[in-house]
Amino acid sequence: MAALPITTITRRRIAVQGIVQGVGFRPFVYGHALQCGLVGFVLNDSTGVTIEIEGQRDALVRFELALRDQPPPLARIDSIMAEDIAPRGDRAFVITHSVAGDERRALISPDTATCADCLRELFDPSDRRYRYPFINCTNCGPRFTIVQDVPYDRDRTTMRVFPMCPACQAEYDNPLDRRFHAQPNACASCGPQVVLRTAAGDALAAADPITTAAQQLASGMILAIKGLGGYHLACDALNEAAVTRLRQRKHREAKPFALLAPNLSTIRQLCEVNEDEAAVLTSRRRPIVVLRQRCECLIAADVAPHSTTLGIMLPYTPLHHLLIAAFASAVGPDRPAVLVMTSGNLSDEPIAYHDDDAQTRLAPIVDGALTHDRDIYMRCDDSVARITVAGEQIMRRSRGYAPEPISLSCASPIPLLACGGQLKNTFCLAKHNQAFVSHHIGDLENLETLTSFREGIQHFERLFGIQPEAVAYDLHPEYLATKFALELELPQKLGVQHHHAHIASVLAEHGVMGPVIGVAADGSGYGTDGAIWGGEVLVADLLQFERQAHLAYVPLPGGDQAVRQPWRMAAVYLQQAYGDAWTNLDIPFVRHCDLGRWRPLAQMIKHRLNSPPTSSLGRLFDAVAALLGIRLAVLYEGQAAIELEMLAEPSTSSYPFACGEGTPATMDVTPLLRAIVADVRQGVPIPHIVGRFHRTIADMLAEMCCRVRAQTGLHVVALSGGVFQNRLLLEQLVAQLEEGEFQVLINRRVPANDGGLSLGQAAVAAARLQSR
Repeated sequence: MAALPITTITRRRIAVQGIVQGVGFRPFVYGHALQCGLVGFVLNDSTGVTIEIEGQRDALVRFELALRDQPPPLARIDSIMAEDIAPRGDRAFVITHSVAGDERRALISPDTATCADCLRELFDPSDRRYRYPFINCTNCGPRFTIVQDVPYDRDRTTMRVFPMCPACQAEYDNPLDRRFHAQPNACASCGPQVVLRTAAGDALAAADPITTAAQQLASGMILAIKGLGGYHLACDALNEAAVTRLRQRKHREAKPFALLAPNLSTIRQLCEVNEDEAAVLTSRRRPIVVLRQRCECLIAADVAPHSTTLGIMLPYTPLHHLLIAAFASAVGPDRPAVLVMTSGNLSDEPIAYHDDDAQTRLAPIVDGALTHDRDIYMRCDDSVARITVAGEQIMRRSRGYAPEPISLSCASPIPLLACGGQLKNTFCLAKHNQAFVSHHIGDLENLETLTSFREGIQHFERLFGIQPEAVAYDLHPEYLATKFALELELPQKLGVQHHHAHIASVLAEHGVMGPVIGVAADGSGYGTDGAIWGGEVLVADLLQFERQAHLAYVPLPGGDQAVRQPWRMAAVYLQQAYGDAWTNLDIPFVRHCDLGRWRPLAQMIKHRLNSPPTSSLGRLFDAVAALLGIRLAVLYEGQAAIELEMLAEPSTSSYPFACGEGTPATMDVTPLLRAIVADVRQGVPIPHIVGRFHRTIADMLAEMCCRVRAQTGLHVVALSGGVFQNRLLLEQLVAQLEEGEFQVLINRRVPANDGGLSLGQAAVAAARLQSR
């Protein structure tokens, strides 16, 4: 292109920030520049993408409109800043090499499911990448799990060890090609390869390792499958013996397994799927979606014991697509082709992602492994979501979502770290108005998970150029995340009350400063009075909160042991309702209760030994589950409450309850417990009792919100905490509040459980720091 006369043209420098690296943004810019007859350059730098563009003013206007309104599918533009600069008389528009800088504000895209174009090529016998399990382009494939540093270039990813063949290099270098600067770009000639191994780690000679693996799965074997962010454990989901064997070897006695199905039609054979659920299942994020089982579901009972739901996902990598297709061929057309696809670990450990570690830890569980030689740099579990009346609700935020930032309405004046909680841990790094919530870390109850937590923080600090000057943490002195925070040599340390953080996470998501009425309901959180809170009605903004009401305190005999043994909470609530006379009640729970185990607990309570007071709504659900004989002891967190919900028959009537006066008011459920006991004695069906219990809790919380509105004039209610993963309770409460003309906000982008705490802590800390 001939140089334009400098006197007739304008030159603009445009800085674009957001998810604009590794998503085809530079070729998009290049193409539009050519269409508009413009010259200049575009490059990646450590803050995002910088463009210098030169030409006629009207062409520049068209170009900038396209930049704002027509970005590539995976791009997310957070800001565009443009200024006029002196023309240079360039002769062409070019894409130049990336430039590293001092400040890092470039964002990394989450890993993304295989796009339609790559999927078509994967199964096209005439395509050179036919059946190549690592096919990708700028619109799909690994990002977060392979990147080591920014700017996002191949030599800063785990693909750096795979030099491209001439054909792949030509695609990579062609600005008009779909694979231009697709950093994981490869083919069978130059890229990663799969290999099938025995449990001992020896390579098997297989002409087609994926087809052979599928045949092994169809025969009842258990395999480790290396994916995007770690290893899965897989077996035939219709093979009861294989599923039971996997449970025994993994030491996961009851918690449901996730499933992989080839397509929506197969999922619809197993579960009820509405349009919104189908949209999430097929989205580029591809989370596990929790769906209601059909009555005639053929899945092995041990996949999800005592559950009316299944967690299912669709394939999101080319390897998954090939494996499930081969498995479908192996099992034949007369049954659904569905695999268990659960995290590759022993219970309570982080997911295995390094090959040597996977070989060591998973060998006792599996009969073989389908693995490959593309390293995973950062482990990342599958995300979990579901659809409620309030829309998509994230239950575990990880692959497909992390590390996409969330904008803070109250920007932090200094970089900060929020360490999250003990269970379902995530951490959050914040800089300016951006909060980077981590992938799912897990429960910080062992050295392996704590190490994963520390390594994750270091990686995020490096990736996003954030060196914290302040740290936010939960008030519980025994949380490992809290101890980690307090050991850091940082000038500012900010403790954030657990339930304030829950409500603040909702405010942060919705860009609301508050104040709002906050209902925080969960299993436990350390209160400002030293008690274990968990059934709270607050008035809260990002800076502070005031406790307006709470569930009446009861003792928690044995502390955490009462969480693992819900029968203790049933006995406590019966003691509260009937005194010592509860042991004479003629109901099944009392008849089967080992009073010899209760008497020492009663003495502990009497002498206030290891029996902290709690207002936990989660423990009330546990108590009712035990009282009704549903679950006396749990094998995983929340099991009693989950199984209680599964049995509920929706009810329009409720049990009595009492709400005291004053601030904070107490919500007394003694009348509720007495009424449940009366129904049990009269032989009322358990599902009806459970339904009335749920309705009662919704009524009680709605009534307290009305009281607080009358006192404060507030009409916005934020709901958060693990109890609101109870779909029946959430939907009943939201319906009542909306009928009462409240505006209801719930967690949508981070979990309502403790996986969202770190965002709330960061939002509170940012507001406090800004107010100083």
